[in-house]
Amino acid sequence: MQEPEEKKIALELLETEQAYVNRLHLLDQVFYTELMKEAKTGKTVPEEVVKMIFSNISSIYQFHAEFFLPELQKRMEDWNHNPRIGDVIQKLAPFLKMYGEYVKNFDKAVELITAWSEKSPPFQELIADIQKRKVCANLTLQHHMLEPVQRIPRYELLLKDYVRKLPPQSPDRGDAEKALEMIFMVAKHSNAAIAEMERLQNLWVVYQRLGLEDDIVDPSNELIKEGPIQKISIRNNSTSEKYLFLFNNMLLYCVPKVIQVGAEFQVHLRMDVEGMKVRELKDTEFPHTFLVSAKQRTLELQARSEEEMNAWIK
Repeated sequence: MQEPEEKKIALELLETEQAYVNRLHLLDQVFYTELMKEAKTGKTVPEEVVKMIFSNISSIYQFHAEFFLPELQKRMEDWNHNPRIGDVIQKLAPFLKMYGEYVKNFDKAVELITAWSEKSPPFQELIADIQKRKVCANLTLQHHMLEPVQRIPRYELLLKDYVRKLPPQSPDRGDAEKALEMIFMVAKHSNAAIAEMERLQNLWVVYQRLGLEDDIVDPSNELIKEGPIQKISIRNNSTSEKYLFLFNNMLLYCVPKVIQVGAEFQVHLRMDVEGMKVRELKDTEFPHTFLVSAKQRTLELQARSEEEMNAWIK
């Protein structure tokens, strides 16, 4: 007799979980433990750096090795009497929030490995030595570290497949559907945390380019668009190069600094978006121009192309 489809998927979940626990063991018990031991001798790299690279990998490893994998194994051994995994995955789901910290830290961890490999040859040698071992399968530390980042999406895919293949009357249907919903929420939580972190990092870079002006630095602002623009002067019929930063609540009209010490731009004018009016101007002498009028002042601006003008107006 052929195995039912849902059992095949449950077995795949178990097999990938075993392989995953081995990968976590390698990260926590081999790389982290050995690098930490060396760090304590003070010859390779500060202990703090090793902790920052591996984030909360120890908690993740313990959870999977001591709880989730044994529970799954028990379920699969007992499958013929009790064909279900939904309830076990429901227990797993809340703990997956632990991944938020690891995933958020991932880019920083990879940067630290690169930086300290250049700075400390003994650190680089130790990593290279571990990577040569059979257990590493010719893959780099960075490659192994990517595995936890990809694990939650993998659960989501397997579980979706599992729910799709379950017979309508299966005793696991209700639990499995609820488990999938929980995993989906965790994946969303993890992605939202990354997106928010990226937004704040990008925002901070923009604030540095503007010279960290007190009244502009606000973490809740959202940068919508930025770019060079020509300011039209009606009086002497000429244009001059300016730069705009459009946020959700203000438009910063800036001048590029000639000598860039610290900041790249100087803010000439801050205009409130509330009550602002924008419209295209049909000017034969200056094509692609538009008018921006706010409480503070009105500006006649020229874009480099029609597409660019439309993008700003939008």
